[in-house]
Amino acid sequence: MKIADVKQELSSDEKVLESAFKLETFYKKYRVALWSFVAVVALFFIGRSIINVMEETRLTEANSALLTLQKNPEDSAALDTLKKKNPALFELYSYAQAAKKRDKAVLSTLSQSNNTVVSDASRYTLAVMEEKTTDSALYKEMTLLEEAYLAIQNKEIKKAEEKLGMIDPRSPVATLAQLLKHSMIKADQ
Repeated sequence: MKIADVKQELSSDEKVLESAFKLETFYKKYRVALWSFVAVVALFFIGRSIINVMEETRLTEANSALLTLQKNPEDSAALDTLKKKNPALFELYSYAQAAKKRDKAVLSTLSQSNNTVVSDASRYTLAVMEEKTTDSALYKEMTLLEEAYLAIQNKEIKKAEEKLGMIDPRSPVATLAQLLKHSMIKADQ
């Protein structure tokens, strides 16, 4: 072994020791900040997992209550659980029950809901029950079809044609609109 090799080996050992010393100095200087950061990150992930478990439990309880209500709609405990655990699902269930029972009072209440789907569907269903028309985002073509039908009953053929003309030909109710147009032609003759 040559002296140059020994010097080079000692030089590399010195560099390793110097790096270790710098790391130790850095650790001593920023120890509190490093451990605080590690603790915050750990608490963040622990907190998120706890929140996720709580949310999953809440949704599981709400789904269980809904399944119970589907078997027994008169179960008040399941109804309360559904209302507390998932208000949006409770409103949707209430809408389905009110539409099935033709309960105008409940539909009227639900038409004021913050849930746009439930409020729109409730307003539309209530209008159909009362044989009126209403603006509906969900049932736009059905509303136009009903308005046309009511116009035909009132002998307002031009208005009926206008309403039927607003229905998109690709709409599922387009066939019904065509049948209604055809019946207007036959009725005019």
